[in-house]
Amino acid sequence: MNTVILVGRLTRDVDLRTTTGGTAVANFTLAVDRRQVKGREKETDFIDVVVWQKLAETCAQYIGKGRLVAVSGRLQIRPYEDKEGNRRKAAEVVADSVQFLDKPKEQETRGDLTSGGSVFDNDDIPF
Repeated sequence: MNTVILVGRLTRDVDLRTTTGGTAVANFTLAVDRRQVKGREKETDFIDVVVWQKLAETCAQYIGKGRLVAVSGRLQIRPYEDKEGNRRKAAEVVADSVQFLDKPKEQETRGDLTSGGSVFDNDDIPF
């Protein structure tokens, strides 16, 4: 079984691109705090996330740096070659679902209560 569930904040805005075949793909990095052990400094993991198709477009439109999200998906390890020709591996989470856990700052300052807390799945995009 390969299932990952993460809750964290985006370290940067979502990077939305399109493949040569026209499929939307987005990347972002989540800062996920580890459970704090008494007497030790707080530790944070920075985890790369990949989102495909309509979910990628939705993430790029509605979330950005600093937003709190929950991501569920699968862990993917993929090989690649660096600039010097060395073989490397990259670990990333391929998201099936992204849940927005807070409101954008603009809505908080306006007092707008229209969004936040919505769940978007690749299979169940509401628009």
